[in-house]
Amino acid sequence: MPPATEKAAGALRTIGELAQEIGRPQHILRYWETRFPQLRPLTRAGNRRYYRPDDVALVHRIHDLLTNHGYTIRGVQKLLAEEKAGRAAAKSGGPSAAEFRAIRDSLVKALEEDAG
Repeated sequence: MPPATEKAAGALRTIGELAQEIGRPQHILRYWETRFPQLRPLTRAGNRRYYRPDDVALVHRIHDLLTNHGYTIRGVQKLLAEEKAGRAAAKSGGPSAAEFRAIRDSLVKALEEDAG
């Protein structure tokens, strides 16, 4: 059972909780919402934002690409758009370029872990 201060993996998170989780101010998340159409948290009374697990995963991915991989906002937008197009192409058959990149990245990570 998670500690009392942590939520379950599938629980909705507020903007404050998610901002604290990734170590960024709340206004950064609000800005990302304007730049990434895929990021659409639920809004409830008083325009309070609630991030679903898919939104949380996307925020973590955006944060990782921007901070650890040197992407720009525009670069992340392009990557996410390519992945979306790749998923649409994958439905028509065959692996997409994004799937190949994901496989490559996981293999590189596994090799680095073995070497380290």
